Amino acid sequence: MLRTMLLMMGLFVALPVTAVPLQAATPGWVTLAEKINVDGNTLLLNGAGIRSKFFFDIYVGALYLPEKEQQAVHVLLFPAPARVSMTILYKEVDAEKLIHGWQRGFEKNQDAASMQALQERLDAFNAMFSDAHRGDVLSFDFLSDGSTRVTFNNVVKGRVQGVDFQRALLSVWLGENPADDDLKQAMLGH
Repeated sequence: MLRTMLLMMGLFVALPVTAVPLQAATPGWVTLAEKINVDGNTLLLNGAGIRSKFFFDIYVGALYLPEKEQQAVHVLLFPAPARVSMTILYKEVDAEKLIHGWQRGFEKNQDAASMQALQERLDAFNAMFSDAHRGDVLSFDFLSDGSTRVTFNNVVKGRVQGVDFQRALLSVWLGENPADDDLKQAMLGH
């Protein structure tokens, strides 16, 4: 019995923590639509994966685009229309952690001048968040008018203007220094 437990623990420790591609399957209770409509635009599920940290599944991240695209640079150059959705898997993610994550994600993918130009809008964006719990869905719609609409459980929390903000927000997932490399690949359908 002890030998079996040690063997199982060894196998568990040896397994890498990665974002799991979700195009063919979804984890447990999370269901992702293959197609959605955002302001009259049909968007297709490009790819999705699980953001994990320290062996905990935090959220399912999904990217929707007008047509399938595997190159992050193309998504970042032409950000609208698109949607990124986050379905919370962890029991609770407090607003402070979300805000810290956004700030860090922006800083890792923007130079100092860009951060200075974005910071006021990022502060307004951060003010839209409250604690999130298992099953909550955050949606970020990258609209053709250059704005980003933030929705929390189907309630619009606000909009942030600027294609530069759209690109910076998308860079949190798809930039050179994404929050999770495996999640980036999964969202790009790899």
